[in-house]
Amino acid sequence: MRKIALTLFSLACLSGCLLGPNYKQPELDLPQGGQSGDKYGIFTTAQWWNVFEDPVLDGLEEQALAYNQDLQAAIARVDEARADVGVAKADQMPSLSAGAQSGREGNNAGSGESQSTAGLSASFELDLWGKYRRLSEAARAQLLATEAARDTVRLTLTADVANGYFTLRMLDAQQKILERTLQAREENVRIYESRYKAGYCTEVDLRRMQANKDSVQAQLQQLNLQREQQETALAVLLGQSPREIIARNIPRGKTLTELKLIPDVPADLPSDLLQRRPDIRQAEEQLIAANANIGAARAAYFPSISLTGTAGFASDALTSLFTGGAGVWNIAGNALAPIFEGGKIKAQNKKAEAQYREQLASYTKTVQTAFKEAYDALAANRINRDIFDSYNSQTAAMKRSYDLTKKQENAGLIGVTDLLSVEENLLSAEMNLATSRASELTAVVNLCKALGGGWQVK
Repeated sequence: MRKIALTLFSLACLSGCLLGPNYKQPELDLPQGGQSGDKYGIFTTAQWWNVFEDPVLDGLEEQALAYNQDLQAAIARVDEARADVGVAKADQMPSLSAGAQSGREGNNAGSGESQSTAGLSASFELDLWGKYRRLSEAARAQLLATEAARDTVRLTLTADVANGYFTLRMLDAQQKILERTLQAREENVRIYESRYKAGYCTEVDLRRMQANKDSVQAQLQQLNLQREQQETALAVLLGQSPREIIARNIPRGKTLTELKLIPDVPADLPSDLLQRRPDIRQAEEQLIAANANIGAARAAYFPSISLTGTAGFASDALTSLFTGGAGVWNIAGNALAPIFEGGKIKAQNKKAEAQYREQLASYTKTVQTAFKEAYDALAANRINRDIFDSYNSQTAAMKRSYDLTKKQENAGLIGVTDLLSVEENLLSAEMNLATSRASELTAVVNLCKALGGGWQVK
């Protein structure tokens, strides 16, 4: 009895053994981070797009989160990973099964005897080397990685919807600019046709006006094509049906100038960027899983011990199966140790170690990319505001220049070439102003995405 107790105690001690290295977060040369409190407050809100104060945009984001197919696939992958965790946990538990059999056997000398059995059987493999615990650890890490991947899809989706919406509003604004410009050019053509018929201008001047009008009309047609393509692209992001995609019924809210811009944000990076970005969390969890798989692979070098037991009934007659002395039981242990596998176990260990190095490189590259994107987004957010101010000043100057040039042209003080040059410069300035305003809004979206806005670790 004492020997049995000692043996059980030894097995219990061994069951606490875990092969393979325990995970340690890699040390990286990171820049000194800034504060991450109120200064980055909007980037820790799940509905970060509310900062633009456009109810239509809010509705589009909610629709995308509910119906986008890429996000639905990511959510399904999380459910798959959660099921894998359940499978890994089940491998650490005893298995219990029930069975029954009734039959008759014999040979050419006679019909033989009948035999009926019924019982329960249980089996349990002692996790002496931590194989199943390491596999469970890997499965949990993969689940967390899959959840982080879902959050990456979600953040990317909401950013794409916002950027797509702002691009559409920019094209709407540019369409109005071109339509207004085309009306003015058509009026110029009518004026010069009258002048030409009256002999007050040459045919060269008339043809220049007509060519100028046709150029604006072609730009408008190209822009209408871009608008249609942008609407269908946004409809796919929203998860609309094929019929809705063809209908291109994308609602509009505030104009570019009405959309609110956030105040200037600090130029330093938040100190908790590694925890904020879901893609970094995904890469690290995959690294943790690869590290755990090394321990699981090393456990294959050692013997596996299984305990089995059965209890039930056996009888020659089915009617007396559960009566009298029909009860039977059996307890057994089984040990299986590898002797020769043709190098398979060694190769599996090398594979696990190589996969860890691969994930380590991927994690390091993800962190590098994250800090680059965050720095670029901070710079773009700052510089795009200066660009908008420059274009705004240019547009105001060109409008004034056009008014003065038009008066001079009407008075006959300058030729049509000077007027056309000013008109082209004014159109270019107005189009650039709309583009720079959209770039300002897009910079805010990209900054939120780069800082991992809205999806902090719980």
